[in-house]
Amino acid sequence: MAESNFVEPKTETNKVVTGFKVFRQIWKEMTLGVGFWGALRPIVAALIAAVPFLFLGQHFNRKHQKGLDFALLQIPLALTVVLWFVLWAYSIFDAWRDATRFVADKNIQGNQI
Repeated sequence: MAESNFVEPKTETNKVVTGFKVFRQIWKEMTLGVGFWGALRPIVAALIAAVPFLFLGQHFNRKHQKGLDFALLQIPLALTVVLWFVLWAYSIFDAWRDATRFVADKNIQGNQI
């Protein structure tokens, strides 16, 4: 008889689910595992990145060089209004993505401890 290449899951017996465990899991899902601020950080980063010309979302994520680069890049792009709007929209997306990555990294570090 051939051996199976699949791992059989271990069944946990007598595992008690309490109200506290349910609340803790719901809270973890709502806050991305890093507290209430973790769930709001990407939203706040995107909102302050929406302020035109300043690129505050990058500074909020402590990516100061990127914020400065975007600020300097907007000068020649302002001559073509369409390209400036593309840079502005990308900066909002980039601020949200960096904040989400930061939260995910903190969540992974917290689970490894």
